[in-house]
Amino acid sequence: MSVLLKRLGGERIASAFRKAVSGDPKGLPQWANEMAIGNDAGFYGPDSDVWKVHGSLATLVGGVRALLMQAAYPAALAGVSQHSAYDTDPLGRLERTTRWLTITSFGSTEAIEKEARRVNGLHSRVLGDYEDAQSKRHHYEASQSRHLLWVHCAFTDSFLTAYRELGRAEDRTVTRYVGEWAKSAEPLGLKDAPHSDQELVEVLDDFLNNEIGEIEPTRRIVHFIIHPPFSKAAMPFYRILCNAAISTMDPRVLKALGLKGKSRIWLKIVKPLLNILQLLLGNESPSQGIARQRIARLASSS
Repeated sequence: MSVLLKRLGGERIASAFRKAVSGDPKGLPQWANEMAIGNDAGFYGPDSDVWKVHGSLATLVGGVRALLMQAAYPAALAGVSQHSAYDTDPLGRLERTTRWLTITSFGSTEAIEKEARRVNGLHSRVLGDYEDAQSKRHHYEASQSRHLLWVHCAFTDSFLTAYRELGRAEDRTVTRYVGEWAKSAEPLGLKDAPHSDQELVEVLDDFLNNEIGEIEPTRRIVHFIIHPPFSKAAMPFYRILCNAAISTMDPRVLKALGLKGKSRIWLKIVKPLLNILQLLLGNESPSQGIARQRIARLASSS
C-alpha cells in the first residue's frame, strides 16, 4: 500500500509535510542531530506513553487544539501578539515549537537541558503588558509559573485528547502520559505540573472558570490560526485538522475564542487521512530513529 501511494505522488506529499513541520524535506533539520548526543535514554524511552503519544500523527490535531487553547489565556496571547512572528513566519514558529517538543520527547538528558536553556533564553525576553476586557492593565512574563502552567496544561490536554480520539485503537489507553510529561516542564522552571488525569482536569477547571477570556488581539490571532497563509493545496487538509480539533474543545474555551463548536464527525473524517499520511511517512519520524540508534548504542556498550 505504501509503495502504491508513493508512486501516486505520495513522496512529494510526504516531503512537503516534513518541510512544513521540521523545515527539512527529509524531516532532518540540523537540530535533529541533537537526538544523537548524550549517554542516556533521556526523560523517557521507547516504552513510555510520551513516545507513544508524540510519535502519533494525532499530534497534528492536538497541535492545532493547543494553539487555540493557548489563545484563550490573555497572558499567553499577549506574548504571542507582542513578541512572536506568527503572522510573518508561521512555519518558522511551528518548526521552533516542533524542535522543543521533539528534543524533549526523544532526546537525552543532555540534549533536553541544552534545548531548555535555548527556550528559557527566549522566554526571558517575552514580557509586557495587556488590557483585559474591563480595560484593567496586567503585566506578564513568559517565565512566570502560572503562565508556564497554562501553556503546559494546554499542550498536555490537547495531545492526550487527540491521541485518545485518533490514536491506534489498540494503544489509546495511555495512563502514564500526564505524569511522564510533567517532567518536561521542570527544565523550563515549572515544578508543579499535574501528574495525573484528575489533577490535569482540576487545574484546567481553575483556569477555565477564572482566568481565560478575550482581549483585543484574540479574534485576530484566532482567525490567523484557523486561516493561515498556507497553499491552496494544503488548506483543505488543514481545515479538516482545525475542525477536528475544535470538535474536542471545552465550550468555555470556545466561548472565550468566539468560536462555535464543530461536529465530532470531523474526527471520523480526519482519522483515515492521518492513517494514509502515516503510511507515507513511516511508523516513526527520523528523529525517533536517531533516538533509537542512540539508545541501542548505549545498550550495546553496557
